Amino acid sequence: MALAFQQFQRDFGRHLRNPHHAPRPAGLPARRVAAYNELLFNNICGFLDACFPVCRELLGESRWRRLNRTFYRDWPLHTPWFREIPREFVRYLADADIATARPRWLAELAHYEWAELAVDIMDAPLPEHDPTGDLMLGRPVLNPARLDLSYNWPVHRIGTDYRPQRPQATQLVVYRDADLAVQFTEINPVTAHLLALLVPGQLTGEAALTQIATALQHPDPAQVLAFGRDLLNDLHRQGIILGSA
Repeated sequence: MALAFQQFQRDFGRHLRNPHHAPRPAGLPARRVAAYNELLFNNICGFLDACFPVCRELLGESRWRRLNRTFYRDWPLHTPWFREIPREFVRYLADADIATARPRWLAELAHYEWAELAVDIMDAPLPEHDPTGDLMLGRPVLNPARLDLSYNWPVHRIGTDYRPQRPQATQLVVYRDADLAVQFTEINPVTAHLLALLVPGQLTGEAALTQIATALQHPDPAQVLAFGRDLLNDLHRQGIILGSA
């Protein structure tokens, strides 16, 4: 009996994912199953529409719905949480096997749009820190509600007026500020390197900047430290750095 019910569940699931090719299990009324099918698919579309408005606009309604349908049909969703559906969609788009016939930047654009939701709902308690502490002599404390992102395409500029033809390395920080609003900041490779050095929370600002000066083989390390002090203060002003420990 249990095995028969499990088989029914698998058959029903296949039909719901692909109603035009997987037969409806015997004994189920067609109209009710069709209504249930439409309800489930529309729910999925609702989450995707809300999270990826730019992707939807650029693809157009017809292509966007076909993409929603193939995601719904083909991708093995293992999470029971509705809010994780957009993350699974990002993973689906990043899968090399399904990337044909789509803009080359689409997967990264979707990831960028998802990052706003991810940071907005991120559970990230604030660590202990001194908001007015010395960022050079102390250890800078980074905002934990943050994603440091690196892309091959300028995803933050893509829109109806700009669709890039060539890759352009882009690095961004997406973070939640003190007012709980999600902010986006473009950074350069040096700033990205600095943030990576500060993530473990073990280096003072001066020590991290000294490492960068050494890596750059800069002829005047003191100049790097002076520039770096201003950079640390700017990151603190934006809320990417909270203070020092």
